[in-house]
Amino acid sequence: MKHAYIPRTTTYNLNPGEELNDLRMSDEVRPLYEHVKKFIRETVDPMSVEFMRLGEGKKDRWSFTPEQLAVLQKAKDKAKEEGLWNFFLPDHETGQGLKNLDYAYIAVELAKNPLASETMNCSAPDTGNMEVLERVGTKEQKEKWLKPLLAGEIRSAYAMTEPNVASSDAKNISTTAKLVGDEWVINGEKYYISGAGDPRCKIMIVMVKTNPDAPPSKQQSQILVPTDTPGVEILGPMHVFGHDHAPRGHMHLRFNNCRVPKENILLGEGRGFEISQVRLGPGRIHHCMRTIGKAEKALDLMVSRGLTREAFGKKIAHLGGNLQIIAQARCEIEAMRLMVLKAAKAMDVLGNKEARIWVSMVKAMVPERACKIIDQAIQMHGATGISQWSPLGEMYQDVRHLRFADGPDEVHWMVVGRHELSMP
Repeated sequence: MKHAYIPRTTTYNLNPGEELNDLRMSDEVRPLYEHVKKFIRETVDPMSVEFMRLGEGKKDRWSFTPEQLAVLQKAKDKAKEEGLWNFFLPDHETGQGLKNLDYAYIAVELAKNPLASETMNCSAPDTGNMEVLERVGTKEQKEKWLKPLLAGEIRSAYAMTEPNVASSDAKNISTTAKLVGDEWVINGEKYYISGAGDPRCKIMIVMVKTNPDAPPSKQQSQILVPTDTPGVEILGPMHVFGHDHAPRGHMHLRFNNCRVPKENILLGEGRGFEISQVRLGPGRIHHCMRTIGKAEKALDLMVSRGLTREAFGKKIAHLGGNLQIIAQARCEIEAMRLMVLKAAKAMDVLGNKEARIWVSMVKAMVPERACKIIDQAIQMHGATGISQWSPLGEMYQDVRHLRFADGPDEVHWMVVGRHELSMP
């Protein structure tokens, strides 16, 4: 017996007249985009070389030398003077007022130098934390923490992931916060808390369980915890492929009867999941934007190596399947770019919540494909590719860990798959 095929109506159909498919950068942002590229080339690139040189031989790996901070501050001051500051914020008063789509183009360029984002105050996790504070923070919270973050005077961290539970399902979060009098008393353990080792990190947003008897989506809250609060214990750095990424690090923390004022709660008790939607949508998109920049850098290095080294009488680029590998890398990058641009546009047009399917698609797809491109670039460099003489090893570590950060691949594929199954 034959069954009639009934086509489904999906939200992904191409429609040439649909606003969601217009992925062009705004005309008014193009000069800013060119300005950013010029600033990275003329200011950030040479500063980065000097920054690394000034850190050589320092006694305390978990610090920056005064000379490093001075050269970085000089570049930050120049960026601020030239109006290259806080691109990621959509608000016109505190940021550039850029749409997600426009910022997508700029973020790709920022990723091509490890210090570019910080120089222009667009570094994670500060970006997500600032956006949360701007949207849901009280006047007092903004004055105390958002203001210095916007000025680039301090750094911050976001503490969610836990070692003893599968915290990719945030309902499993076990760190507790109990209201005792006028204070929240926090107990629990967190790990892979990026940036918490940085001596400039002064504030953390901590995901905690405040009411285990509430419905599952109302049990969690987010609380501001200054890093110098008694009871905040840094147990040590977590390593990524054997590297501790000092001095910023990904720290293992313990909260031992850590007390903060009840006013430090964000938005209100039981609204942790709600805040996550504010933070994680843009944050995930920003990661994907920057990852494309890293893939572009890897392809540039692959091509340069392939055309400057010879083996068996040929340029390496023409040996074996290398030419096809290079071609496929270009195709993959362009496919990733279009997907991320469309996800960014979906956030602009539909809003963060409705665009979550697009965000999950790119968050699962982009790090996986970028990892493959970086790995191929390493292979084309031979042993040099995994050495300190090449940035590729660190780039691979960074992108590979993104397949866990902000939710593992499997969670995002599950979100997209469930959406497909639910469609008519």
